[in-house]
Amino acid sequence: MWDEAFPSFLIGLREGLEAGLVVSILVATLVRADQKARLPQVWTGVAAAVALSLSFGAVLTFTAASLSGHAQEAFGGVLSLIAVGFVTAMVFWMRRSARTLSAEIKEKVRASLAMGAGALVLTSFLAVAREGLETSLFLWTNVRTAGESTGPLIGAAVGLLLSTGLCWGLYRRALRMNLTRFFAITGIGLIVVAAGVLGYGLRDLQESGLVGGGSSYAFDLSGHLDASSWYATLVQGTLNLTVTMTVLQAVGYVAYLGVVMTLFVEGVRGGASTPAASPAAAKAVAEKAVEAGAEPVRAGRPRWVLPTAAVAVPVVVAGAVIAVSDGKQNGSATVAVSEQECGKGFADPRPGQQVFQMRNTGDKVAEVYLVDPGSGAVYGEIEGLAPGTTRALTATIGSGNYAWRCVPTGGKPVTSAAVHVSGGGTEVKAVKPVGEDDLKAPLDSYKEYVDQGLATLVTQSRKLQADVHDGNLGAAKADWLTAHLQYASLGAAYGTFADLDGKIDGRPDGLADKERDPGFTGFLRLEYGLWHGQSAEELTPVADELAQDVAKLAHDFPGQDFAPGDLPLRAHEILENTLRFELTGDTDMGSGTNLATAQANLTGTQELLTLLQPLLDGRDPQVLVRVNAGMKRVGDLVAAAHRPEGWTPVDRLPADARRQLNGATGELLEDLAPVPALLEIRKAA
Repeated sequence: MWDEAFPSFLIGLREGLEAGLVVSILVATLVRADQKARLPQVWTGVAAAVALSLSFGAVLTFTAASLSGHAQEAFGGVLSLIAVGFVTAMVFWMRRSARTLSAEIKEKVRASLAMGAGALVLTSFLAVAREGLETSLFLWTNVRTAGESTGPLIGAAVGLLLSTGLCWGLYRRALRMNLTRFFAITGIGLIVVAAGVLGYGLRDLQESGLVGGGSSYAFDLSGHLDASSWYATLVQGTLNLTVTMTVLQAVGYVAYLGVVMTLFVEGVRGGASTPAASPAAAKAVAEKAVEAGAEPVRAGRPRWVLPTAAVAVPVVVAGAVIAVSDGKQNGSATVAVSEQECGKGFADPRPGQQVFQMRNTGDKVAEVYLVDPGSGAVYGEIEGLAPGTTRALTATIGSGNYAWRCVPTGGKPVTSAAVHVSGGGTEVKAVKPVGEDDLKAPLDSYKEYVDQGLATLVTQSRKLQADVHDGNLGAAKADWLTAHLQYASLGAAYGTFADLDGKIDGRPDGLADKERDPGFTGFLRLEYGLWHGQSAEELTPVADELAQDVAKLAHDFPGQDFAPGDLPLRAHEILENTLRFELTGDTDMGSGTNLATAQANLTGTQELLTLLQPLLDGRDPQVLVRVNAGMKRVGDLVAAAHRPEGWTPVDRLPADARRQLNGATGELLEDLAPVPALLEIRKAA
């Protein structure tokens, strides 16, 4: 967690110390001038600034949560860039101002004492609010990057507590610090962190669609570095550098770091060290302020009015913003979900995007769908809504009829009364629900395809077994590739192969002795032996076990369960594994034929998509148009690696070719992502 906490710790320490120094100087100046009665004015300004900062963070969090997925990416990306701008300005300002900070603040105190209570409150408020708002914004971007991790919040809290302790020590003269050097060192650290935030923000903008180049990668180290390793996690958490970055991310990171760091370091070298503060001078400033007519504390007005107002106003304003936004987003009351009250509260919805608060008022876990009551088409859904809980459902409303369909677990599905909406200018697309019967024909056809493929595989595995028994390892290599590609083309069924898949095509990951572990069996184990000079005698039991497992799979498959809902998932999962294992070379045991396996995976995916085409065309014809174009693009890139002398190993591909292949496969996976959602079995059907 420390890797995610460190950037926030640094910003909390730095910003906390900046604000704390200002407050310490304000307090010290008042104490030395015998103006302790004015201290509540300072703390009022500080409390108001803290309230404003926390309220700002709450508004950011609510606003982001109320947006659609793409809008959230755009919102986060823009705010990340703003945060980088604020932090950059802050480190340069402090580099210039550290030497004269104390004198400037004391001069402001002098003016504030002469002007009265409001001026002193405003001085402390402005001094703390700037750092507070910067901290809220920068911390918000870090929290969003970390997802559900509490690391950034813990890091910021530790940084703020440490800065408070340092300020107390400086105030009590129990601690001496060269502030110029401190702010220079932390400034360098924040510039590095800000460069990572810039890269993350640019990626958000690419994923939102506002900026292009999302599939143009500057580098992809996923084949050489484990993204889940401690060192990769540390680098990603602290610097926001990932094993795969787009060209825009890399250029933005390097350009920002190169320009900003150079300017900052040159400025630090040209500066002078911070002069020691003179207690006598501080006292003289305060005394001059008093002599100039410092206004005494006013009487006749309750002392609690100004502090309460200063703290409450930002909180009330933030609450009002959230309330108004909530009203605009939701546009309707909470909608009940149960057998008895399905759709209660759904009245007079307006056209446009809305967030409905769906509350399960029954005693059973339920699914709820916003549907067209005529066609049953689905506009939005929530699954697994527990009794007594409320979850938001975001949907776009256009002209037409709408109703809620509540499906309690073990209960009777209920459809609410229809509500007609008029005046919507935008056509809203709905997903025609899919039932198990709709997938029966494609599933039966695919089972037949797999049955035939397994029958062919049995023959091929026995031929491979005979090659090894005869000691003809040259022929075994050729027959191994033929059989392995046949198995890879059946990938959509791997979810039903269960333990046999691990025996037939499992990897040595996690095994104690890796490739030589007795638990390592199947095609990849045989590949390792064939291409690492093992004898026919050593490989005979491996080939025998492989042929036996393939025969058992062919025998068992017709009786195995294949859930209809799994069929649409496989189209994405096959190529997801291709990108993860084949295009990284992770499963290369010596033959260098990962790209041949990738081609076989494409064949299996295409077979599946052909069977699903009628269902997809009836719901979103453009999905397969994009997918087929992507399949051809990836297929052409893979085929280009097949030379007359054989397949080019992944690690020997030219850097540009490998980058193009990874990018095209990643884009194809994005195009395939809607398939499971479009063909998900819904009880609304």
